[in-house]
Amino acid sequence: MQSPKVTVVVPAYNVAATIGETLRSILNQTLQDFEVIVVNDGATDATADVVAEFNSPKLRMITQRNRGLAGARNTGLHHAKGEYVAFCDSDDVWEPEKLERHCAHLDGNPHVGISYAGSSMIDEAGKFLKVAQRPKLSGITAADVFKRNPIGNGSAPVVRKAAFDAIAFRPAGEEERDWWFDETLRQSEDIDAWLRFILSTDWKVEGIPGLLTRYRINFGGLSANITKQYETWKRVRDKVRGLAPDFAAKVAPVAEAYQLRFLARRAFMMGDGKVALALMTQALRTSAKPLAEEPVKTTVTLLAALALRVFSTKPQNLFNLTSSHAN
Repeated sequence: MQSPKVTVVVPAYNVAATIGETLRSILNQTLQDFEVIVVNDGATDATADVVAEFNSPKLRMITQRNRGLAGARNTGLHHAKGEYVAFCDSDDVWEPEKLERHCAHLDGNPHVGISYAGSSMIDEAGKFLKVAQRPKLSGITAADVFKRNPIGNGSAPVVRKAAFDAIAFRPAGEEERDWWFDETLRQSEDIDAWLRFILSTDWKVEGIPGLLTRYRINFGGLSANITKQYETWKRVRDKVRGLAPDFAAKVAPVAEAYQLRFLARRAFMMGDGKVALALMTQALRTSAKPLAEEPVKTTVTLLAALALRVFSTKPQNLFNLTSSHAN
C-alpha cells in the first residue's frame, strides 16, 4: 500500500466537545492524500466515542496511557507513514486549503524542514476574536524562535518527517519509541523542539502567507497556568544554555522578557491587572530590548496592564491596536 503524502497527528485528551469539529476540518481538506492518527491520551470522557463515529478509512485511533501533549505527539510521529507530518490540536480548526498549501511549499523548497502559517484566534464557541497570529515568515533564526516563536501554536506546523527525525532521541528508561518532543515538559515542549531543530540541524524554518489555522483560546485556563508556564519556559531556557551556551548568553535575557510580556498579555485577557502589571514590570527589568524592538506593542501592553490594575476595566481599544500577534 502506498504511503500517504501527509500524516496528521491529533492528540486527544478529554476533548469530546471539540474534536468532532477538528476532525471534520481535517477530513475536508482540499488535498486528500493523508492519514489521520488520533492519539487518545488516556481520555476519561467521550472522546473515543466521538472519534469512533467517523467512518473514514483515512482515520485511525491509537489509545495510550496519559503521557501529556508531547507524549501524544511522539506516539503519532512514531506511527506516522507520511512524508510530511502535520499537527492539529483537538480543539483547533484548519482552513480547507491548509495541507495543500503547506505541501506545495515543502515540495518546492527542499531546504525547508518546517512550514507554518499564521492563525486566527477563536473563543470556546468558535467565534472569531479580534486578535490573530501574523508571524514573521522568512529569514527565521534561532533568536526569532527563542524570542517570538513565529510558528505560533501546535496546530500551525507541517514538518518534513526526514528532517524532524534529526532531533529524535531515546531517553534512559524509554522502551516503546523515540522522543521528538521532550515529555518531561508539560508546556513549552514545542519551543524546545523547534529550538533544538534550528540549533542542531541545517534545515530551514519558513512560513507561508495567510491565516490557515483557527486557534481556540480557552480563557478559563490562561491565568491559572501562568506561573507553571513561566517555570517550564525557564527549564527550556536552561536546556538551551546546555546546547548552545554562547547563543543563550546573548539571547536568553531578551527571550525571557518577551516571554514575560506574552504572559502579561494572557493575564490581561483574564482580567488580572495585578499579575499583568507585575509581569510587564519584570519583563522591562529583565531586558529593554522588546521596548526597543517593538515599542508600540510593548508600551500598549504596559499601559493596558496599568489601566486594568487601576480601573479594573479592560481597555480593549488600546489592546487591539497590537492585535496582529498573539504575544
